[in-house]
Amino acid sequence: MKKDQKIIHPKGCPHQLRAIKDTMELLSGKWKFQIIGTLILSGATRFMELKRALDGIAPKKLSKDLQELEINQLITRTVKDTKPITVEYAITEHGRTLDKLINEITEWGLTHRKEIIK
Repeated sequence: MKKDQKIIHPKGCPHQLRAIKDTMELLSGKWKFQIIGTLILSGATRFMELKRALDGIAPKKLSKDLQELEINQLITRTVKDTKPITVEYAITEHGRTLDKLINEITEWGLTHRKEIIK
């Protein structure tokens, strides 16, 4: 660390630490970022399409994570009046506020992969 860099003491930023904690609790786990990223990139998507896109996720886990994201107003769930009934999930305007974060994670992941694979 450079001498002129300031060390931020946790007691001096309780609101920022709380915001980080809230974000990590909401978006924690292996799948939520992938669900959000898929919906941002693909638009409205049906449950089985999401399951196929997220190779390896269990249906029960996908359902649980979708419910949590919907409760937190990051996605919407729309039941279509079709035969058979279909359900589509889409990113909300509030969920779109994660666009920059998803893009940064994507860019970092691509750069990291290049660095490791050299």
